[in-house]
Amino acid sequence: MEWNKARQWCRQHYTDMVAIQNNEEVIYLNQMLPYHKSYYWIGLRKIAGQWMWVGTMKPLAPEAANWAIGEPNDRGTNEDCVEIYIKRSNDVGRWNDDKCSKKKATLCYKAVECGVLESPDHGVAQCNHVYGDFRFNSSCHFHCKHGYILKGSQHLHCLSLGKWNSDPPECQVVECPSISTSTSGWNMTCVHPLGTNSYNSTCEFSCEDGFELRGLHTTQCDHTGKWTHNTPNCTAVTCKPLVSPQKGHMTCTDPVGKFSFGSSCAVSCEEGYTLRGQNTLTCLSSGNWSAETAVCEVQDMPLGTAFLVYSAIGAASSFGLLLIGGLLLLMVRQCSRDKFTPHYSAWDGTLNPVFEEN
Repeated sequence: MEWNKARQWCRQHYTDMVAIQNNEEVIYLNQMLPYHKSYYWIGLRKIAGQWMWVGTMKPLAPEAANWAIGEPNDRGTNEDCVEIYIKRSNDVGRWNDDKCSKKKATLCYKAVECGVLESPDHGVAQCNHVYGDFRFNSSCHFHCKHGYILKGSQHLHCLSLGKWNSDPPECQVVECPSISTSTSGWNMTCVHPLGTNSYNSTCEFSCEDGFELRGLHTTQCDHTGKWTHNTPNCTAVTCKPLVSPQKGHMTCTDPVGKFSFGSSCAVSCEEGYTLRGQNTLTCLSSGNWSAETAVCEVQDMPLGTAFLVYSAIGAASSFGLLLIGGLLLLMVRQCSRDKFTPHYSAWDGTLNPVFEEN
């Protein structure tokens, strides 16, 4: 068949007309093909005055030329196509230029196949095929869907040995860093639809009784591998600061923070004073103390001591000596604080000389 029809036939049934790459291919073709009196067309043709391999549209390199002696000679004019001598007595395996309208056998090639590539899970493969689907010089580009990241080579190329230049890639779900659970006083509940701490994972936060949330209560793992919001904190509820009562002391224990939830304060009074109120106060989860702050009051005077004081004041008043009675009152109070117990005895009716009239 003519050269143009021969190429059309090759492209329809195979890949294209053969292009001779090296001497090893020449030896192989000469051994494999039968003799044909008109020889075989190959995929080399003169285009715009330059010999070109039509399958790749690359020019023939001078060092790769394998012309027979005296060729190409364009002897018959318009000898723009090339034949190869197979099993010829001389110039075996070499080339000759000839008219494209002559009828000859043809050599076609079929590009090697590298195997079909499928789109990865959660991804897409976009391929370009030069010599047929997934054959020599086919190339595929991979990318992943939103929320997934490509693991492996993004571009694959079918090599002449019938193998891809790399293993097919995979699309793996994007992961976010683990959220630390070392913070006290809080609870975290998470939902992981695609994997632990992965794209679209959502976590909700809440605080234990006695703690308050500082920050947003939810966060989500986005497609970049970051949480949409910072992790919140739970801070202890605080109560109003306490002050030691007058004439008293206060000792506090603060397991979380000063005057915070769980703090406990013990109150006591100085000697001679009595505590009115609770001696222990606790900071509750509501932010209030368990009781009102206690106060320290002067201790009440024993009944016997009070009777003695009032008697002395009455007697002193009878003689216009109220000042002495007042001093006696102060003395008795001091004795009361010093835990002095008065002694009582019967009065024999004799006046103390101090109280006798002059």
